[in-house]
Amino acid sequence: MKNKSNYILVINPGSTSMKVAVFQNDKECTSESISHSEDEIRQYAHITDQFHFRYQVIRDFLDKSDYSHIQFDAVVGRGGLLRPIQGGTYAINEKMLNDLRSAKRGEHASNLGGLLAHEMAKLDKVPAYIVDPVVVDEMEPVARLSGIPEIERRSIFHALNQRAVAFKAAKELNLAYEEANLIVAHLGGGITIGCHQKGRVIDVNNGLNGDGPFSPERAGGLPAGALVDLCFSGKMTQSEIQKALTGQGGLVRYLKTKDLREVKKRIKKGDEHAKLVYDAMGYQIVKMIGSMAAVLNGKVDAVVLTGGLAHDNDLVDEITEALDWIGSVIVYPGEQEMQALAEGALRVLRSEEKVKIY
Repeated sequence: MKNKSNYILVINPGSTSMKVAVFQNDKECTSESISHSEDEIRQYAHITDQFHFRYQVIRDFLDKSDYSHIQFDAVVGRGGLLRPIQGGTYAINEKMLNDLRSAKRGEHASNLGGLLAHEMAKLDKVPAYIVDPVVVDEMEPVARLSGIPEIERRSIFHALNQRAVAFKAAKELNLAYEEANLIVAHLGGGITIGCHQKGRVIDVNNGLNGDGPFSPERAGGLPAGALVDLCFSGKMTQSEIQKALTGQGGLVRYLKTKDLREVKKRIKKGDEHAKLVYDAMGYQIVKMIGSMAAVLNGKVDAVVLTGGLAHDNDLVDEITEALDWIGSVIVYPGEQEMQALAEGALRVLRSEEKVKIY
């Protein structure tokens, strides 16, 4: 099975973009990131209304590529806001499609991933999969309690990229993922830090709507009493507060930019406020990684840094220096989502991993 050449179509829809790629086994053959204008997106009231528009984008990509007539062995899409599930590769079935279409758990561009993969797979009559959606939930019961019974801590994080680099780091350490204890920090527009204990993410911050470090776009965890006061102060509407938490928080709120390169330019010019905010973000990242080390009783094989902010050597050096008491730090800058989707499908095609059923 391992010697067979598997062709996999990978589909990763974003809010204003679409990434499409063809992989031969784990090697990318061709790919494209197609941007959509706000005018194109604005005409659709709901995410699922974009289905036919996005489907045509994929067909156009294949038609102009050298792989227009290839027989795919599988199609894999980015997973959406489904019910909480374990990590792994899932076959797309009617139950999943119904949940994605209804958007019961929220509208997000990633909901289109499974719908589009299913439709494209029908053309070649091959399996369609999703891999490690953001709703992967393997948290221990003790990690779910918040202090108020009406509010439960939820697992919403960069599961796809976190698990992909965790597999990679474990291999680098000559360990199976199921044998390793890793702390993985995805540092991007949102920041999530996961505690990977022997193949399960037993604790992680909810990076979508208010937990963990602040980031370029998100406010992270806030003092609860002060947040309640703000909610009832009349100074901001509910919608404005939600945007301040997600999308207009963090660096954007403090410095009116989410571009770390711009922040670094200001610091070079002597902007002390920009330096303070930059340092505070690094401080919060380090503090949360340290707390995850405590969850693992200090038995940490490695700390793994990934995501776009991991390209910033100053930030990486600051984090690494602060964490040398924990152990080695492995850095995989950027996101590995397309590769991770292909590899998730490939593990199932090669019978290295059993496909999960939603």
